[in-house]
Amino acid sequence: MKILNTFFKNLFSALLILMLLSLVFSFFTGSKTQSPEKISLSELARKIQLEEVAKIKVSDDTLLITDKQGKEFNSEKEKEASLTETLANYGIQPKEIAKVEIEMSSNIFGGLFWLSILVQVVLPFLLIFGIFWYMSRQAQKGMSQNFSFSRANIRLFANPKEKINFKDVAGLKEAKEELREVVDFLKNPQKFLDVGARIPRGVLLMGSPGTGKTLLARAVAGEAQAPFFHISGSEFVELFVGVGASRVRDLFNTAKKASPSIIFIDEIDAVGRQRGSGLGGGHDEREQTLNQILVEMDGFDRETNIIVIAATNRPDVLDPALLRPGRFDRRVILDLPDVKEREEILQIHMANKKSGQNINIKRIAERTPGFSGADLANLVNEAAIWAARKNRKEIFHEDMMEAMEKVILGPERKSHILTQKEKEITAFHEAGHALLAGFLPNTDSVHKISIVSRGRAAGYTLKLPVEDTHLYSQKHLLDELAVMLGGYAAEKIVFKDLTTGASNDLKEVSEQARKLVMHYGMSEKIGPQSFGRSDELVFLGRDLVMEKNYSEKVAEEIDGEVKRLINDAFVKAKKIILRKRKFLDKLAKRLIEKETVEKEEFEEMMRKEKKRTTRQ
Repeated sequence: MKILNTFFKNLFSALLILMLLSLVFSFFTGSKTQSPEKISLSELARKIQLEEVAKIKVSDDTLLITDKQGKEFNSEKEKEASLTETLANYGIQPKEIAKVEIEMSSNIFGGLFWLSILVQVVLPFLLIFGIFWYMSRQAQKGMSQNFSFSRANIRLFANPKEKINFKDVAGLKEAKEELREVVDFLKNPQKFLDVGARIPRGVLLMGSPGTGKTLLARAVAGEAQAPFFHISGSEFVELFVGVGASRVRDLFNTAKKASPSIIFIDEIDAVGRQRGSGLGGGHDEREQTLNQILVEMDGFDRETNIIVIAATNRPDVLDPALLRPGRFDRRVILDLPDVKEREEILQIHMANKKSGQNINIKRIAERTPGFSGADLANLVNEAAIWAARKNRKEIFHEDMMEAMEKVILGPERKSHILTQKEKEITAFHEAGHALLAGFLPNTDSVHKISIVSRGRAAGYTLKLPVEDTHLYSQKHLLDELAVMLGGYAAEKIVFKDLTTGASNDLKEVSEQARKLVMHYGMSEKIGPQSFGRSDELVFLGRDLVMEKNYSEKVAEEIDGEVKRLINDAFVKAKKIILRKRKFLDKLAKRLIEKETVEKEEFEEMMRKEKKRTTRQ
């Protein structure tokens, strides 16, 4: 079908070119000026007798006559006879002909003749020949593509500039220690074979997006000095059945020829999802591709020095056959970096940047909990862009802070100007959040309060934990519920009215309260139980397959507990705001004046307020 489409397309182009050539030819042949007047031979004879003719140009049987006034005429002589004989038949004497200048010429082989031959014969022939030559090349190319269709699109990282080692990867100490054994397997396989150890088939890297799975796989190849073949899981999946399995065979055959080598399959969940979970049975192309991967990994010889490294951020959907011993023997978990690792990552990314002396890397690392390595790289890049926008030659600390807020909250919306009333409402709303966070004992510390619009928010209160936390207590989560409702409570107390500015807070507090009841077992009435289980199928969405493993009565109790937790948090927030109303007014007034209150200023205001309360 593709070749036919190309043929008709080329045929249309050829016809169009022929039409253009015809127009050009007609232009050259028909663009002459007005032809001279045509006269008979008797009229020519009369003019010669009257001595009015100055010149006669003979071209075959055509006569071009020019009189003594310069006017031109056309005529034709008798065929198979000379001009003298023709004029003699009309009674013209030779002495009269001698008075006229006669010029003989022939245009049989003139330029116009060759132009017509070129346009009408040669060019069409060359054009048709070129079309058939082009079509034959396209057909050969299509045939070669058909033969290479089942070839895997493997990318080999062999550029020395792209080579990295473990020292180029900050953090991930446990993951690197686990992978050092893989490097040793590739460098010294005989050491393990001598004691009867089996070389591991594969390593599965599991972690959130941006934690460095691909980077770590390349570091393994760099340490082992082995060929590194990279391919994405989605590149195996094609429309035609069997192509993916053929590409898997080609991938492993190529890697075996270059062994010891590393095969890296990124996003393996694209082909490694659990089989039989779809609606159409178990014979689709993706499952055949997965079957071939399993067979190839089982088919490794004991001495084959090939390590398969796969990466995914969805290990929960992988087929159990991929995870059994003998296939992916090692599972390496890549966590988000802690504060020390974030500092190391920032230093690596700042190494090739021009930075000022006032950059406090440690403080930036403290303010970026939950950032992955990719997030930190993006933060440094955004800071460099911001510095260049300000026409600076170096990156300063304020550039890094601006980039951090842009990554977390979005760009500053300077065009989103609030009215004085909206500005006042936003100031009291954000002051309510900050007040609750400052006076409740189990909340994260406030780093910044602002009523400058960023992203979709009219203002924001930036709260960050003092240290990286992996477990959260019930007291902390309940206090955070009250902090979320701080802005809502402040609006209701101060203005005796509510606005739509608290909609996102209400959404978050509802989700958090439901998790407390349904997943964390932090409801005394419901008890230590977990409700709801999601079985994600391939063709069905997450919401359609959420299993409701509880009765309607329990659902009613869950709703009641969620409502109770939210009401208790709201009562707590109102109580603190009413007790600290003067401080709320003071903080809101400061926000209206400056628009931004930094951590140091807020802590100083809190220290004075607590000292004043103690004196009372």
